[in-house]
Amino acid sequence: MPVTSDSHAYRACLLWFPDANSDQIHFEADGLLVTTLGADGVSRISAIGDYRALHAAHAHLPTTDWRGRWIAPGFVDTHIHYAQTDVIASPADGLLPWLNNYTFPQETRFADPAHAAAVAAFFFDELMRHGVTTALAFATAHSASVDAFFNEAQRRQLRMISGRVLQDRHSPDGLRDASAAQSLYETEELIKRWHGVDRLGYAITPRFAPTSSEEQLHGAGELAAAHPDVWVQSHVAENADEIQWVAELFPQARSYLGVYEDMGLLRKRSVYAHCLHLDANDRDLMAERGAAASVCPTSNLFLDSGFFDFSLAQSHQLLHALASDVGGGTSFSPFHTMHAAYTVARQSHGKTGRSLSAQHLWWLHTAGAAKALDLNGVIGNLNVGCDADFIVLNPQATPLLSRRIATADSLQEQLFAMVVLGDDRLVERVVVNGTLV
Repeated sequence: MPVTSDSHAYRACLLWFPDANSDQIHFEADGLLVTTLGADGVSRISAIGDYRALHAAHAHLPTTDWRGRWIAPGFVDTHIHYAQTDVIASPADGLLPWLNNYTFPQETRFADPAHAAAVAAFFFDELMRHGVTTALAFATAHSASVDAFFNEAQRRQLRMISGRVLQDRHSPDGLRDASAAQSLYETEELIKRWHGVDRLGYAITPRFAPTSSEEQLHGAGELAAAHPDVWVQSHVAENADEIQWVAELFPQARSYLGVYEDMGLLRKRSVYAHCLHLDANDRDLMAERGAAASVCPTSNLFLDSGFFDFSLAQSHQLLHALASDVGGGTSFSPFHTMHAAYTVARQSHGKTGRSLSAQHLWWLHTAGAAKALDLNGVIGNLNVGCDADFIVLNPQATPLLSRRIATADSLQEQLFAMVVLGDDRLVERVVVNGTLV
């Protein structure tokens, strides 16, 4: 990629995944990262490596010196509800009571464009504070909520994906779609309005199988076939009561996941949150279709939904990545999510538990998450050609972290210390599309 006057260089420690399909991490203690603004308005990585090897060729560029800091890929959150920002930390006895008592009443407020815009602004402030530069997010069953989300993301030049929630039954007034036909029409209009505009992407978004009629789900599948480059997002196999409800509503389906398969909603760029209680056939089917599981450990622990089995997911070659699931999830922080994933993997069913390495956890929230979203080579990494979305970490952010980093014997120990001890204080700066936020 040619270097132009729109290029900028950064000197710092660098952390990235040279092979985006692998969790093998590379660390450059004194590195140089160069970004270049393209004709399409997107700033991308144009060079990365050892400072001594690259400096001469880029000495003429304006250079930001962040020695003593680590530059790493921006985090990617594969499942989050922006409209549940004000629901986080709400007590409940389980998933369905939590939805009825907190989530649904809060989401009805997003019919008001002013409210949606205010929450969207706060939501993106939180993402930036925690170093999350891309998210696959649920809006609500109001087109105004989608417009507010995308308007704010576009203003900030973010790469974001979202969609209007489809729910035409078993939902309260103010959220229940008037008709399947109207909800699908509005979805198609939103696809036309937002998908592929700047760095924005649309996701067809049935809330979950129980809140959509067969007509609505079939229609969503037809839209997914007509627009193969948009995403599909929903929930599956999160909670025992929910699974039983799905079995009663869809007795012809082989499984909960089978409902989405029957409706044409299982394909590449389909991302299903939770996937806790799948069987071998379900995992194989997801892998065959190229669909991905979004793992939400803080939410699953909070709502006592179960443990995601990382070992089985890997053995079945099921794409999976990490997510906060705010507001069932208890933190916007990718470090809290990674720490919870480590805990869950150790506890998984008490039989197949394993210790996830720090570099694998990090991969699941960056390059691996990009792969799950079919955005490999675009986000979640610092390889040449990737969008210039990255974070600057301060390993001395807190006294305890600073002490632990100094006493670590290896990069793995340092990464693990960040996973366990890190929070928003560790994220010192965020660069989005080549611009310091």
